[in-house]
Amino acid sequence: MSKHVLELNRVCKRYGSFHAVDDISFAIPAGSIYGFLGPNGAGKTTTLRMVLDILKPDSGSIQILGHSSALHVRHRIGYLPEEKGLYKKMRVWAIISYFATLKGMHRREARTRAFELLERYGLKDYAEARVESLSKGMGQKVQVLSAVAHRPELVILDEPFSGLDPVNQQVLEQLIRDMAAAGQTVIFSTHIMQHAERLCDRMLLIAKGRKIFDGTLDDVHAIIPRRVILGCSGDIAPLRAMPGVIGATLLEAQEQGGSSATALWELQIDEQLDPQQLLQRCFEHGIALSRFEHTQPSLHEVFVHLVGSDAREHVLR
Repeated sequence: MSKHVLELNRVCKRYGSFHAVDDISFAIPAGSIYGFLGPNGAGKTTTLRMVLDILKPDSGSIQILGHSSALHVRHRIGYLPEEKGLYKKMRVWAIISYFATLKGMHRREARTRAFELLERYGLKDYAEARVESLSKGMGQKVQVLSAVAHRPELVILDEPFSGLDPVNQQVLEQLIRDMAAAGQTVIFSTHIMQHAERLCDRMLLIAKGRKIFDGTLDDVHAIIPRRVILGCSGDIAPLRAMPGVIGATLLEAQEQGGSSATALWELQIDEQLDPQQLLQRCFEHGIALSRFEHTQPSLHEVFVHLVGSDAREHVLR
């Protein structure tokens, strides 16, 4: 039996001459948190709808929980669609319980589960409130809880952070971590890179319907060299000559104290070079430091590097 809960092999979806999804393949291991990332209009929602058998692919194959169609295993899946909507007249606990019963949970167990989730994720005081009285953020949380109340093996969340304030974003991040700790597999799509950096075991980056990256956060960081920012006076030639230093860029030159020339440099270094070795070389060669800062490239920087400037305005940090 495959260890992957979801496998796509060369999946395509076309609308006339437009390729919404173009030859995408990936596999998601059980128990992982998998980020599905890309700018608006990249093909994320279309792909997820094909995974759930809402849309049919024009070519390629999809295996989900060992079956060729999500319809065969729908009780084992939790899904939060991009277009959110709840029954406004229902009470909060009742709507969570109702969706759990639709996925096969017994009514008494579903009610207990609803109150348990509401207490754990900060909505206990609103259990008896009607949905129409909730703020947008609270309604979003209720819909997420409704999608996962039946303890699905595979959870698919399409833009779950949309519309949430920072506090409720943290609550949702904790829910995702809790589900993964319980052995559930979570897939979420987003164009906000920070959530993926904090949560994901693996991530897929897509743009214009095509896969451009599939791997771990460590794999992401390896795409762009690490950087060391140096504020210093003196010749940095001994640093440039070190194995592992890929390049050096002068960021700023200025006068300090009216006489001592200082400069701000960015050194690009590979994965094998320990930044502490650079620091030691500075001491050995009398390079006076006013700043020494080691940084990893952010996921946002890597994404823009891979996709190009045309997607820059559509991806949030």
